[in-house]
Amino acid sequence: MAQKPRELTPWASPMHNWGYQLRELRNSRGLSLRALSTKTRIDHAHLGRFERAERLADRAQAALLDDVLGASGMLLRLWEQIDEARGHVANPPSHVAKSAAGLVLAVEDQAASDGEGFSVPCRLRDGSVVWVALERRALLRAGVGLGAAAAVGAGSSAAAASEGVPSLMRSARAASAYGSTPVEHLRRTRRLLIDGDNLLGPRHALKAAREYVDVIQELRREAKGADRRDLMELQTQFGEFLSWLHQDLGNTDAASYWLDRALQWSHTVGDDDLTTYVMARKAQLAGDTHDLVDVVDLAEAAQRKARPRSRLAAVARTYEAYGHALRGDADDSERTIDSVRNALDGIGSDPAPWGVWLNSSYVEVHRAQGLEVLGRHDQAADAFADAIRLMPDDYHRDRGVYLARQAVALAGARDPERAATVGMSALTVAADTGSGRITNELARLDTALIPWQREAPVAEFRAAFDSTLAHETKDA
Repeated sequence: MAQKPRELTPWASPMHNWGYQLRELRNSRGLSLRALSTKTRIDHAHLGRFERAERLADRAQAALLDDVLGASGMLLRLWEQIDEARGHVANPPSHVAKSAAGLVLAVEDQAASDGEGFSVPCRLRDGSVVWVALERRALLRAGVGLGAAAAVGAGSSAAAASEGVPSLMRSARAASAYGSTPVEHLRRTRRLLIDGDNLLGPRHALKAAREYVDVIQELRREAKGADRRDLMELQTQFGEFLSWLHQDLGNTDAASYWLDRALQWSHTVGDDDLTTYVMARKAQLAGDTHDLVDVVDLAEAAQRKARPRSRLAAVARTYEAYGHALRGDADDSERTIDSVRNALDGIGSDPAPWGVWLNSSYVEVHRAQGLEVLGRHDQAADAFADAIRLMPDDYHRDRGVYLARQAVALAGARDPERAATVGMSALTVAADTGSGRITNELARLDTALIPWQREAPVAEFRAAFDSTLAHETKDA
């Protein structure tokens, strides 16, 4: 029986992405590794290592593979990005000093291994904060504290990791023991993971969510009829959830990868509401990455696909409003957010399960985000405060995100003492949850507060935030 190819992780680095695209092209041309080896005269073992990002092809090999596979220059361009990425963000681990605190964020969802990659927030010598790619083994050599090692799971055993999926398979197959079908058992599991993410942050749910995708794929091999479709729907939902977890960890490449997979799977399910929801989420991610081209277009596309006057249409309009603000279109942004406010009362009876968290607090948060990027800092700070007061208590991590954004708005409004105080609250949530979104906002706040760095509350916040970061050493 042929060995199942190792799943690739194109979001991990340009080198991983190059290997992923190489495998995709090879498979699309119907070629085995040995067949491609025959055509290129590159050893098939080397080709396998290229695909798994274990070995880097040289330029001549990249050009040859591009030509043989008919990639029209795509493989060569991606190969050139590998060199560009080297030294751009990922400094060698020996140049990263020990952090005084253990706030390190895992962004990979592979089984634990010595070579597994992680990203940590790092202070460069120029004062800026970037995400630095480290291997697990190098992370330990660099001397990051025990709290950080625990956060990324560096102490977990390979045996425990390898047991994960088989154990979950046994649990899912035995779900009748709990009075339910495997599908219903997995649905409840997903809801519990979502609740845990709201309260504890993404790193606790990431590994389990990834393993459940594998479980569902295995169950689909045996399922038929409605059960098979239900499992495909669940796989789509877990894919979207994985995208969200990566998005909150600050890994937008991985978030985009899983959203693309979820969108593809949703078409297989044939549920228009599910496809619309994933498309709206793509608009949200585009907003998070300040993609001025895609954010409004994706939101409008989701609205065209949504049922008229549905909750999903309002969700998509919420992201459209923020997109207009990013583009500097204040009137269009305010007009669109007003239309969402007016629609809130009418969507309460919508039976669809998607976007049920859309409420006045969520809409107000996006209005506040729009006001902030438009430079209306006083209004944005007040709007964030109103939205935070309306939030449910169990949305701990999201409260931290909005506190951090409120603090940035307060700094923009030249209220540094309040900004630092609110920022300290957000920093506490960041430490609790490992949210990269909070860390990124606090990095913005750290920079915005530099003009008032001698004031006591500001100095206290900046020192506390700095203690959570790794640092570039002088010999880097």
